[in-house]
Amino acid sequence: MKKLSKLLLALSFALSITSSAFAVTVASWGGAYTESQKLGYGDPTASKLGVDINWVDYSGGLSEIKAQKEAGAITWDIIDVFAFDTINGCDEGIFVEFDFDKDFPAAPDGTPASEDFFAPMPSECAVGNILYSWNYAYNPNAFPGADSMPSTIADFFDTEKFPGKRSIYTSAMSNLEIALVADGVSAGGVYEVLENQTGGVERAIGMFEDLCNDPNGGCIFWSAGAQPPEFLASGEVVMSTGWNGRFFNAIVGEGTTIEQVWDGQVLDYEYFGLVAGGPNPEEAMEALAYFTSTEGLAGSAKYIAYAPFRISSLDIIAANEPWYKDGSTEMLPQMPTAPDNTKNYILMNAEYWADNSTELSEMWEAFKASL
Repeated sequence: MKKLSKLLLALSFALSITSSAFAVTVASWGGAYTESQKLGYGDPTASKLGVDINWVDYSGGLSEIKAQKEAGAITWDIIDVFAFDTINGCDEGIFVEFDFDKDFPAAPDGTPASEDFFAPMPSECAVGNILYSWNYAYNPNAFPGADSMPSTIADFFDTEKFPGKRSIYTSAMSNLEIALVADGVSAGGVYEVLENQTGGVERAIGMFEDLCNDPNGGCIFWSAGAQPPEFLASGEVVMSTGWNGRFFNAIVGEGTTIEQVWDGQVLDYEYFGLVAGGPNPEEAMEALAYFTSTEGLAGSAKYIAYAPFRISSLDIIAANEPWYKDGSTEMLPQMPTAPDNTKNYILMNAEYWADNSTELSEMWEAFKASL
């Protein structure tokens, strides 16, 4: 019996080693976002491939994976990253380069993956995951008897038609873009003005100087994503910029009376990188291919109001409405990339912010200090 017990114990240990050897570890941002990834495509991938998918939280950047690499003990296979991290990580050999149409499946209609992505990849080491919006919302109760409600990005700055205090993001990113569009610059021309026109940045900041100093307006600043819907619900402000996912959660999950405006939204994005020298490269690549397939990315939209990077994923959502986990909420109107929401949008230029963030931050902070 003792020999049998020892044999079973050894077998169990061997099986656990084999099982753990084929576990793919994904580093992401935690909270409701990672939960949407796990439930939307992580668990289905694990079931489909017979591979465990482990999710770990991290705080962003490349420092942690660099430390693993320097120690010769890489434990992550896939990382959810910003665009500029994929660029830097690719240059430094941290991430694997992809052949997009070979490594990732075509859309259901045969469209190659590279043509099915909403936007070009920032590097050969990035594959698109989700897009989210920097847009704004308003409290309709703040405008009793109004003939109309805010519907354009220009309305955010119109204190004569819509008097009241606004809440804006504490840093310059996204604020400069929406200000220029509100001031008449085409969405596609924003970065041309910011980069190449003398006084372009000052023009954008000037829009906020006027807004914040207007007796009919005024500004407060937010830094945490939960703040904009809270400010709106309390009546502290009448409009606030914010992240569409946070507004959605407030509306659907908490019953907050606010409305989102998509005009002039800034679309931002998240990508996946495959770690070079990761513990399970083949299984990780298989998992990543399913994560970012049409079906996989559509799955995450059951749990969070971020848009899948695949254009074809919207067809799955539309065909199966209501798509949200509650069984009653239609998700297509909540997708930042839905046709009705992308009539006038700005695609965030990560390279511009990476190259100019220090100077822009100094100018922005000087403006805030002058209020």
